[in-house]
Amino acid sequence: MAQEIVEPADLCLPRGHVDPDAVGWTRHPLHRANLRGWGRRKRWEYWGIVTPRHIIGLTAASLDYAGILGIYVLDRATGQEYEKNAATPLGRGVLMPSTSGVGLARASADGAVIAIDQRSSGSAIHAAAPGFQLDVEIPLAETHESMGVVVPWSARRFQYTVKDLGRPVRGTLRLHDETFDIDPGESFGVLDHGRGKWPYSMAWNWAAGSAPGRAIQLGGRWTDGTGMTENALFVDGVLHKIDEPVEWQYDRSNWLAPWRITGPRVDVTFEPFHLRATRTWLWVLGNDTHQCFGTFSGRAQTDDGGWVELTGLTGWAEDVRNRW
Repeated sequence: MAQEIVEPADLCLPRGHVDPDAVGWTRHPLHRANLRGWGRRKRWEYWGIVTPRHIIGLTAASLDYAGILGIYVLDRATGQEYEKNAATPLGRGVLMPSTSGVGLARASADGAVIAIDQRSSGSAIHAAAPGFQLDVEIPLAETHESMGVVVPWSARRFQYTVKDLGRPVRGTLRLHDETFDIDPGESFGVLDHGRGKWPYSMAWNWAAGSAPGRAIQLGGRWTDGTGMTENALFVDGVLHKIDEPVEWQYDRSNWLAPWRITGPRVDVTFEPFHLRATRTWLWVLGNDTHQCFGTFSGRAQTDDGGWVELTGLTGWAEDVRNRW
């Protein structure tokens, strides 16, 4: 069983290797990503926001040799999509703080901007692009817990991630000529905070679903063989860490067919209602993503052995392959 880290920790040793004492998991962000070196470092902030009408994805990232900005909106009523992607050379226009939940994260490129102001009381996000503007607040309760984990592939290749689910969101979305209010009683945000030094080629699965008082976080493939998982159940903001890996079953020839995700403490069915597929191959770099939005059912087990029903959770499940 992986160790729970309860004190602040630097991710790296002075030469840039992962600190063995930093390998473990946390209930609150405690790691400082003091990454060193160049070329394999990845830093990103991804916020997924689900409202009764829309699903919004915001990506701000630095890959050393490139800065990345991505904005995506799905209108759940019509199926229409809005998307804006931009890149800058050598990470220009991207600011990534070293600790999750602290300071300003920002990316700007090609007339678009994402700015995430992180404070102990929560985060405020402003994002704008032609035909799009989002201004939201995402409060953070003192008792709210997140899933932080350091995954070591080797001393030189490792990833620190924070998955923070079920955060209430309030604010406004402007899309073209329409403005939509975002109600915190019906809307939630999911954070994927990432800092690490990656291998060149990697594939992963990720599923995240939330509803008032409940959330499920599941991952796969990228943690295989490391002794770590990013699997967790959240009940009323309290983390129940799931150490066991889970098995993913889905049809790559029919992405909208139901997915099954199972393990000793997890029995989940995910039913997609929309597929977002992107594929980019540019010489040595490539990405192949199938992200399905949908609803969850089934159950997951708490630390004390009780089972929590997951019917009614909304979110996504994805299959991603990267060369970067």
